[in-house]
Amino acid sequence: MFTDLSLSDIVIVILSILFSMGIHEAMHAFTAHWLGDTTARDMGRLTLNPLKHIDLYTTILLPVVLILLHVQPIFVAKPVPFNPNRVKFDEYGAALIGIAGPLTNIVLATIAALLLRFTALSSSAGITNVLILFTEVNIAFFVFNMIPIPPLDGSRLLYAFAPEPLQRVMYSIESAGFATVIVFLLVFVWFFSPVLVSINTHVLQFLLG
Repeated sequence: MFTDLSLSDIVIVILSILFSMGIHEAMHAFTAHWLGDTTARDMGRLTLNPLKHIDLYTTILLPVVLILLHVQPIFVAKPVPFNPNRVKFDEYGAALIGIAGPLTNIVLATIAALLLRFTALSSSAGITNVLILFTEVNIAFFVFNMIPIPPLDGSRLLYAFAPEPLQRVMYSIESAGFATVIVFLLVFVWFFSPVLVSINTHVLQFLLG
């Protein structure tokens, strides 16, 4: 995935990131609002506008640099804030908020894959390339964000079911600061890139048949 990209491919990837990330983050905000917390709405994050969710360095520059280095890219937007004390169902509500974003990405990837497999769009090489790259971006969003390491979305699901000692460890990681966590994730991705690439590839092959 994301190999031998031309300049036009990189532009497609960036546009796919912006579109997919906007929906991903909006679904966090919509789910939090549905569960009773208005924090995201009050901060202007209850929107599909990707410009409200974008971070220039972690959302655009970081994945593009990793792609150019032939490393599995990671996609990180500005986290959507929510108050767990105002969310219904306590930790389970927070878990729903967390997985809403990645689940949205796998739905988007599935829709693009179905368009490729069962419509006449696949007869156009240009459109096929756009849909494949769009699918790859959304699979990468899904796989990376489901890693159960704070502050990634998968950690919210683990929080809901983890014993209290593990929850304390996860909280200490999350409290270390966003920059520290990003450095940790970069090291993690560097060492486990082959595993992430394998998972991404298997999901892509499954969707495209």
